[in-house]
Amino acid sequence: MKNCIACGMPMKNTADFAMNDENKDYCIHCTRSDGTIQTFDEKKESLINFIIKTQGLPHEAAESTALSMMKKLPAWKNHFT
Repeated sequence: MKNCIACGMPMKNTADFAMNDENKDYCIHCTRSDGTIQTFDEKKESLINFIIKTQGLPHEAAESTALSMMKKLPAWKNHFT
């Protein structure tokens, strides 16, 4: 089992992978419509919105949480150096 390099989601089934391609290192939630991985800013906004929706945090707290999560993920390591 792989974890998505952009959000950390466990990818257990083929349907969890971008474009149903188990060779991809990122999941369906981190993919643009053409199958490429989202940019840092796209993923950050997506995570902020997800955190607000699921945890009810205000935007500032959700952004802080999203950035804290992203710092730990391989796809974004160069954005925090």
